[in-house]
Amino acid sequence: MNEILNLKPECIWKNFYALTQVPRPSGHLEKIQSFLINFGREAGVESFLDSAGNVVWRKPASPGMENRKGVILQAHMDMVPQKSPESTHNFETDPIEPWIDGEWVKAKGTTLGADDGLGVAAIMAVMEDKTLVHGPVEGLITADEETGMYGANDLPEGELNGDILLNLDSETWGKFVIGSAGGIDITATLDYKEVATDADDTAVCITLKGLRGGHSGLEIHEGRGNANKLMVQIVRQAIEECEARLASWHGGNMRNAIPFKAETVLTLPKENVETLKEICDEWLATFRDEYKTIESGIEIICEETAAPATEVPVEIQDNLINAIYGCHNGVIRMIPSYPDVVETSSNLAIIDISEGKASMKILARSSREDMKDYIVNTLQSCFNMAGMKVETSGSYGGWDPNPDSPILKLLEQEYKSLFGSDAIEQVDHAGLECSVILGKYPHLDVVSLGPTLRSPHTTTERALWTTVEPFWQLLKQVLEAVPVK
Repeated sequence: MNEILNLKPECIWKNFYALTQVPRPSGHLEKIQSFLINFGREAGVESFLDSAGNVVWRKPASPGMENRKGVILQAHMDMVPQKSPESTHNFETDPIEPWIDGEWVKAKGTTLGADDGLGVAAIMAVMEDKTLVHGPVEGLITADEETGMYGANDLPEGELNGDILLNLDSETWGKFVIGSAGGIDITATLDYKEVATDADDTAVCITLKGLRGGHSGLEIHEGRGNANKLMVQIVRQAIEECEARLASWHGGNMRNAIPFKAETVLTLPKENVETLKEICDEWLATFRDEYKTIESGIEIICEETAAPATEVPVEIQDNLINAIYGCHNGVIRMIPSYPDVVETSSNLAIIDISEGKASMKILARSSREDMKDYIVNTLQSCFNMAGMKVETSGSYGGWDPNPDSPILKLLEQEYKSLFGSDAIEQVDHAGLECSVILGKYPHLDVVSLGPTLRSPHTTTERALWTTVEPFWQLLKQVLEAVPVK
């Protein structure tokens, strides 16, 4: 704790450490909402919880700054709950354990929650600092961003008063995000009647793990292994060559994270078990070679397990395997005008097949609405051919770049003044709440920024602490330089 509290600027790191001590996984936000409301009241600013579960703070302008444009500082309160296989961490009750590794702040065995805890901590610092000079400032801390941007989607119209929105959820210092992709959740389901397992068969559990995982927007272009898409190759060969039958499949656990682990249970004649183990060894060698410059920790464990009483019927099994094989995963197209930025992608995030129910969840992203429709139709066609019901939810539009944004120009001017170099304008493939908030408050002038984070949504999430101090310097300077209305 002392090491974290000694980092600069202390005003942000003490708040960030306080956030790590309050459980805040997506979907379980009561503790963090109460913490933030109390913080605002103790800081002496207006503090309330709106009808969408967002925390709103309002801090009046410094004397003589009342005529400046109002600034909304925005971040999200929830964090992605991922942990290492050996971790016993309970995200609903246990604090995160941050530690310093050189220039990086990391967490022990879990996600760190710097996405977007550092953004929240910076807004907290603004709200409690009585020495800052600024016009009217609002803090908007949204709920459940990671699971579907529910807080932003349900944000009441007419609640916010500001003219400028600074989203503090970007992850590379020195880059100002001026546009982002839209997204949509796609869920394919099928109910089936289980059949009895052959009493003479042996059950084998195949576990594929050790992949890097990662953020399905920011890191989808890196070609990281998707545990579900790798596992289907093993299972299909096992069915074809070992008379295997599928009993269950569990892969991935977050819609916006590339799955790093998948586990299946197969039944097969005992005399074919050794062949299956050889197949797993061959695929392990293939995957390690295929991903040798990307993945370094791939493991495949194939071991006998207790035989389940039931399994998936053959015709259903084959349809499901075909659907998983055929489901597009990864990048579809880059943005023609920004060829280094992904335009459209999909992530086969979660597969659950057991006890008569099959479910597959995909998060598709695109900065173009027509291409978002295209990937939805592509995936729907794939799953419909397997007899599955397909539903969509949580759709949000993209954020169109505005390179002539006045707040962008001010940020760039102050950045160069402070650091002597030019900042970079960027369009992200990750979804940001800016697009949703703009849909309700179209007059806002919007830019997203933040300190450097790497591998959010994974247990290797880390924050480059040396970037937090300049981030804070810029934020203070811009708040003071905001123009009059």
